[in-house]
This record gives sequence, structure tokens and C-alpha cells, in this order.
Amino acid sequence: MKAAIYRGPEDLSVETVPSPEVGPHEAKMRVHACATCGTDAKIFHHGHPRLEPPQIIGHEIAGEIIELGEDVQGLAIGDRVQVIAAVPCGECWACRAGRMGICINQTSMGYQYPGGFAEEMIIPHEVLKADGVNHIPDHVSYDEASVTEPLACALNAQSLVNVGPGDNVLVMGAGPIGCLHVRLARAAGADKVFLADINGGRLELSQAVVHADRAVDMSIEDLAQVMADETDGIGPSVIITAAPSGAAQEQALDIVAPGGRVSFFGGLPKDKPMISVDSNVVHYRELIIAGANGSSPAQNREALGLIASGAVPVADLITHRLPLDQVREAIHAVTSGDAIKVVIRPGESA
Repeated sequence: MKAAIYRGPEDLSVETVPSPEVGPHEAKMRVHACATCGTDAKIFHHGHPRLEPPQIIGHEIAGEIIELGEDVQGLAIGDRVQVIAAVPCGECWACRAGRMGICINQTSMGYQYPGGFAEEMIIPHEVLKADGVNHIPDHVSYDEASVTEPLACALNAQSLVNVGPGDNVLVMGAGPIGCLHVRLARAAGADKVFLADINGGRLELSQAVVHADRAVDMSIEDLAQVMADETDGIGPSVIITAAPSGAAQEQALDIVAPGGRVSFFGGLPKDKPMISVDSNVVHYRELIIAGANGSSPAQNREALGLIASGAVPVADLITHRLPLDQVREAIHAVTSGDAIKVVIRPGESA
């Protein structure tokens, strides 16, 4: 079979490798769609401390069951499935407390286990044990199902800051995850949802699809003033920083409404992880700051349900569909800002 083998920064090539053999507690799937994300681009350019090359990367996975280990229950040959990315152990204190997203023994597809940038992939026992395989409804395409995992991450973040009716939500960052946040906040019943970015071209591309109540080009507009105008001088009740920007995090704390909630969704670069925070602003305005990291198997199921019901449409967010041979072009499309969501289809030819 063909697979994209990552051997180190800037070293990713499609190679012919043996088809993986399925163990008694595993399942094998034919990968029909594996969406790409900013994390894939970070791995490609800089590596990752939890990933030891060589490895098949890719973690936003949907496909078809083609072989089952003798001890696997609940799946059948031909089942259309979506697979979780972050794999909780189910046994640590965090998992027992229902906080599987911060499992202290977490492993991940495309990191510790070969991922989805391949024609075939083993679903490891750890994923099956965590109930991390979800059946895709017939009317949902593999491409759409591959967007389940990033939507689940957005769902986790918004649940932590309780987005709902009455909220004015500002999403800072108009990439694919920002678009998902806009649509998810709408589905949660937010009154107004705003989208902002410093890249006017990317903002225009995304706004043409998601139609936020107001799009703010931060390169030419004063975000604080626009938000004050849009919220009667109060500020957004929720701000989600969906970009790896310390400046965005700092500004969010400056302009969020008193009593507001801020989600630090986008992680910062490892060499610039510090920001400046006026603690008195947080103290006197009673602000809530929440981190957000990954998602749980249950949130993946919920996210797939939101896609299937139409509550959070994703098909029109997929702007590029590329064969596995063009995986490097897919990663470039992610980083260039010329795409919203990019999906690799391993079974197709260039």
C-alpha cells in the first residue's frame, strides 16, 4: 500500500510499504478521507516532542472496515466509520473523573500509532477499548466525517466556556477551526457571532462561507472599537482565540465583557509561550480564562451527530480534496491561507 512517511522536519514522502497486519484485538480500515490541520503543518515543519519518526501521520480519519481481529465485537466488514485522534487510557484519575481530554496517559493516532495518511490503517485495541470508533450515517460523506475530530475539539472548548443563548461570541482566527467555532456557536444558540483575523484574504475566504454577523479585518480595522460598537459598549461575552497568537490572547482579555469568558484554544509556539496579563483586570472584572486541549470519544460522537443533523454543516468548508501523492501540497495549502479545510483521499490518483 501507499503511505506518507514522516522522517523528520521537511521530510515527508509517499512510499510503498507492506499492508499492516491486524491483531486479534484490532481492526483494519481502508482510509477514504483524512483531513489535514495546522498540527500536521507544525509536525511537517518542526516535528513534535510526542512523535518519534519514522511514522505515518494524519489524525482526522474516516474510512471503511475491511478486516477484523477475531476478538473484536461491535464492528462488521464494510462499516463506514470515523476514528478518534486522542486516545484516553480510561483508567487514570482524569479519565475516571470524566476528563478524558486531559488523560495523563493519552496516546494519539499519527503519533504513537500509524495514522491516516495511508491507504490502509490499523485501528488499535486502545482506540476500540476507548469506544473511539463511530459509525458514519449513510447520508454523511467520508470527507464530511473526517472533519468530526476538529469539530469535537471546538465542542470541547465551547463547552468549557458554556457558549449558549444570550452570548455575543468573537472568534479570533479565520482558519478552518475558526470557521467551525463560528458555526458551532450558532448551533449553541449564541445571539451574535463575530469573526476576526489579521489576514484579510483568509478572512474574506472564510466569511464568504460562514457569514459571521460581522467580519473584522484586524489589519485595517480597530477590533476593540468594532466590538464596542456591536455590543453597546460592553464587549463580547465570549472570546475564542482560534489562532496561535499571544497577542490575540492578550487582546481578548482587554476587550471581553465584564464577567466574560475567554477560551485559549490556539496553543502558542513552544519558543514564545508567555503572555502579559493584567491580573487586576481578571480580578475586578471577574473574567474566566479556560484552556482547551483535544476532545473525548463522547465529544467525537456528539460532533458527528451535529454534522449528520445539519446543525453544523461542514461540506462547504472543504475547499481542497487531494490524493495522497499530493500530501505536501495539502500541507502547503493549509499554511498558505488559500484553503479552508483540506482533505486527503488516499484511494485516489493524482
